Amino acid sequence: MAHEELTPFNITPGAIRFNTDSMKLEYFRIGMEGGSTSSYAGIGTLAAGEWVQITTDSPDIQTGGTRAVFGGGGLTWPARQNVIQYINMSTTGDAVDFGTTMQEQSSGSYAMSSNTRGIFAGSYDGSPNHGSNLIQFFTFASTGTIADFNGDLSTTRRSGHSCSNQTRGIAAGGYDGGSPGRVNTIDYITMASTGVDAQDFGDLTTTILAGAAGNQVASSTRGIFAGGDTPTTIASMDFVTINTLGNAADFGDLNTARRSMMSASNATRGFVGGGTNPTMLSSIERIQLATLGSAVDSGDLSAAKQSGATSASSTRMVFAGGYAPAPTRINVIEYKQFASDGDVIDFGDLLAATVNITGMSNGHGGLG
Repeated sequence: MAHEELTPFNITPGAIRFNTDSMKLEYFRIGMEGGSTSSYAGIGTLAAGEWVQITTDSPDIQTGGTRAVFGGGGLTWPARQNVIQYINMSTTGDAVDFGTTMQEQSSGSYAMSSNTRGIFAGSYDGSPNHGSNLIQFFTFASTGTIADFNGDLSTTRRSGHSCSNQTRGIAAGGYDGGSPGRVNTIDYITMASTGVDAQDFGDLTTTILAGAAGNQVASSTRGIFAGGDTPTTIASMDFVTINTLGNAADFGDLNTARRSMMSASNATRGFVGGGTNPTMLSSIERIQLATLGSAVDSGDLSAAKQSGATSASSTRMVFAGGYAPAPTRINVIEYKQFASDGDVIDFGDLLAATVNITGMSNGHGGLG
């Protein structure tokens, strides 16, 4: 695709497109006034009205992080593990050992992350009440054992929805082991501030158990919580404005009601895939984060599956592990490009076949 000579009158500076010839993201840059040009390291000379490939050195746009980290889960149920592993989402290949969590954990930690820090909150830890209120954190750039956040969730719980932007992490709904067990409460933390317990944010529109791990669908301003069970499996989606305390509101509906699904997003587009209702699903649905409304079909996973982990960069979403029918525990990692609809592509493998594993990244949509 040849570069077009475009002007400020027919395209907005900073607009982004996906070049199907180079398979690269590009952004539109206007040269200096009077038709002059400017040079930038790693890019070259920019003429007025030119599409430029986005790189980590781009002067106006950063592509975000590419490290995805997966933690906890189980090789069998209700067995738990403390293994943490990671991948580089900009390439393909198998996961590599990262370190260990503070405790063996499974079944649905809440996932929150900035571009430097990742957080696991809550989980099934084998205790009689089926949950933990422990919050742990790690630094994306440094492998090794993670540390106590020295603050706790408002209650022991697991298997809810979560989201985050650069500063605030949110844990919504889940299961607290009581009767009826499902909760509608939303907690938040300031991720840079250790030593502080989670605070009340508001409530979801209903009590909900997502039955999944992580599920970060967010832009820098909005978090979206899709599907789950009440205990009826639902298609509805709630949303919150991340920086504004208050109750969640209705966003729209999935095409197919599902629980134990896998979801993630970049700053504009989210995918929700797999899950169960009542049999396992392979379909993937797409959400436009800025516009209230229903999801649309976007392709399929390689097989029907549930209870796996997800993570995202600005260009790519990955699905990792989970159950396939039988139930068969799987170690498969596959990915899907945000720029287009279509089926997933093989990425590599986890260290072992694992279910109820939690994923996060330093480049997801909530980081802008």
